[in-house]
Amino acid sequence: MRFAVLVEISLRAGIADPQGATIERALPALGFDAIHGVRAGKAIRFTIDADAEAAARAHVDDLCRRFLTNPVIEDASVTLQLVP
Repeated sequence: MRFAVLVEISLRAGIADPQGATIERALPALGFDAIHGVRAGKAIRFTIDADAEAAARAHVDDLCRRFLTNPVIEDASVTLQLVP
């Protein structure tokens, strides 16, 4: 089975986000006065072959923990979708 994977990585609550703060400070000059609490992150997309969704999730979780994120300051949200 093949799964499409989306890993969304964000800074943990309480960790300073200078990129998000810069974006938020610029928004009023562009007419976006009602937007607050901007946090920046990154998204990584790929496919993975696995026998079952649970196995795919376990592999992706291990990949996130060992390579894609800094688990001290970042959280990862994983979405899997079966590829037809």
